[in-house]
Amino acid sequence: MNSVQTGKIVAIVSAVVALVLAAAGLVFVLADSATTSARPVNEAQQIVSPPVNGAETKKVPVPGSRLATASPLYDTGRLTDVNCSPGELPAGSMTAYRRFLLRVTACLNRAWAAQFAKADMPFSKPRLRIITGKVRTPCGAWNAGADGVYCSTDRTMYLMISRDQLRNPFPLGITRLIAHEYGHHVQQISGIWSYYWTARSSAGKAGRLLLSRRSELQAECFSSIFMSTMKGTSLVTDADWSYTVDWFRKNGAKGWPQNDHGKGPTQAAWMTRGFNRGTPSACNTWATAARNVT
Repeated sequence: MNSVQTGKIVAIVSAVVALVLAAAGLVFVLADSATTSARPVNEAQQIVSPPVNGAETKKVPVPGSRLATASPLYDTGRLTDVNCSPGELPAGSMTAYRRFLLRVTACLNRAWAAQFAKADMPFSKPRLRIITGKVRTPCGAWNAGADGVYCSTDRTMYLMISRDQLRNPFPLGITRLIAHEYGHHVQQISGIWSYYWTARSSAGKAGRLLLSRRSELQAECFSSIFMSTMKGTSLVTDADWSYTVDWFRKNGAKGWPQNDHGKGPTQAAWMTRGFNRGTPSACNTWATAARNVT
């Protein structure tokens, strides 16, 4: 089967799954609970502040798993370097913050559009909404502890800029955050999330948490391969990147009430893997053993 046919199959399966879920009214939230919700998936992430001077789960075959485990994106090589240069991010200016985030988003659009073209897969851009306080998205209430959210319903990245972040911006940190939320958009339009949603519908609580970790860790890895295209620039210095990875190693799991994003050391490991390899194939969290996504 050639890559064009594969892309068409991904699109068809994604559409069918979406219609089935809509008809049944069963779309599940990332923040797990004992019962399912009628709200769509709301993926959330934290932003790191600037620096200052298990056990295996029994595998149950799920139709469409190859959408996640064998995505054509994994065969596209290094993420395209689009020479991203979003400029300065001065303190105290929301206008400058918005301009910076729009420029980073434009870089992400170019990089991932090129990657989807390599895979002969259809591509579409996400929307970006910059906010200063928690909002209710079409996917439901704002996730506790989150600075950024991707909502699958309106395919929008919501980024919350607090007063403290405005006063003391960390350009690498906010770039990593938006690249993470963009990673969820990549999962959505590539068909990876079609498998994710289907698998969650038949999984128990432990299984849903495992699937959530696979999704979050892949998005973090996707973020890191984008960051690697700017390695050595004023935005992604060795010192700032090392600080960021170490922050997640120590604090990455603290903001979440349950282990749905992965332990701190696990997050740091996938960040490092993506950054060092720079390829979507490095981020295949769906085919690896459960012990690697704890």
